[in-house]
Amino acid sequence: MAIIKQFDKRSGITYVYDSKSYYDKEKKCSRAKRTLIGKIDPDTGEMIPTDGRNKGAKSKPDAVSNEIDKDKRIQELVDENRQLKLQISALKKELARIQQSK
Repeated sequence: MAIIKQFDKRSGITYVYDSKSYYDKEKKCSRAKRTLIGKIDPDTGEMIPTDGRNKGAKSKPDAVSNEIDKDKRIQELVDENRQLKLQISALKKELARIQQSK
């Protein structure tokens, strides 16, 4: 296991990878499996941890959509509650009318 720094010329960002070497029996040579662990901050020179290639960007819309779904579900329940209260009051009035007619 080794830490590899690789500079991307297109973006100007230096990425930090965890490299694990293994022997590929089919190709009969050694290979490396790299996992992105962060990038170097150009101002401070410190490593900023990441959770993989663009995984953070993909999880944020889900979190937002979950909030939208929660808000939508809450509104649906409020509307249902309002309808049930109206039904209860209508049934109470009908019950009172039936009891008076006896």
